[in-house]
Amino acid sequence: MIDQQLKETKDFITKHTSLKPTLGFVLGSGLSGFASKVKAEAELRFGEIPHFSSSTVEGHPGKLILGTLEGVNVAVMCGRLHAYEGISMQQVMYPVRTLATLGVRTLVVTNASGGLQKKMKQGDFMVIRDQINFTGENPLRGPNWAGGPRFVDMTEPFDKQLSAILTASLKKEKVRHHQGVYIGVMGPTYETAAEIKFYGKIGGGAVGMSTVAEVIAARHAGLKVVGLSCITNLGTGLSKTKLTHEEVKEVAHQVEAKFTRTLLTFTRQAKKLL
Repeated sequence: MIDQQLKETKDFITKHTSLKPTLGFVLGSGLSGFASKVKAEAELRFGEIPHFSSSTVEGHPGKLILGTLEGVNVAVMCGRLHAYEGISMQQVMYPVRTLATLGVRTLVVTNASGGLQKKMKQGDFMVIRDQINFTGENPLRGPNWAGGPRFVDMTEPFDKQLSAILTASLKKEKVRHHQGVYIGVMGPTYETAAEIKFYGKIGGGAVGMSTVAEVIAARHAGLKVVGLSCITNLGTGLSKTKLTHEEVKEVAHQVEAKFTRTLLTFTRQAKKLL
């Protein structure tokens, strides 16, 4: 079933462009402005792509753009899908499987997240070096897709060499950043102060409502992954104000230029590994 669906999705996309992407991006809340730097050959709404779900969250345009960036063929997901929107984890990771089917071998996942460490400030970035899945579900549960093994090794979910290039890119652009573990939760509620305290104690650096399923799907498909979190707020108990999605989008918008410069530099520096 999944192979037939992916074939139908690929056939639809390749009718709009013959470009074969090798590098993919997933852009988090409020960070889709980066896509304007792509020389686009095709721009497709999630809702018109066979077997894709439509995005319902503000700050997630829900578009797939295929084109070139810094001389690299890329596929950019402007926004993403979340399980809290009422869809299955299989639907959440379907776009990543689509990118793999199109030829993407390296995936950059980005997100807006809450900081778990007092040293963090709004507008900081965090290179993700590992993740913890607290969504309550593994997206690979169920029949195994032939595109990957039944049991997936997660020794290195985030490629160390690519992560080093991303860190160097942040330094080059003089962007304040950290390294840490991303904790993925289901949402859509923000975390309680007790949860934030717990996540910090177990080694978390940032928490958010996305990313973990996409990373698992990417590793299942054999893709290399690198991850970047934008710290749009500090978690409950660390922040003096109540949390809102408007604040998340606003902070992401404020640092969008830094975010864009960093990913452009990363793409130039990572070319030889793609």
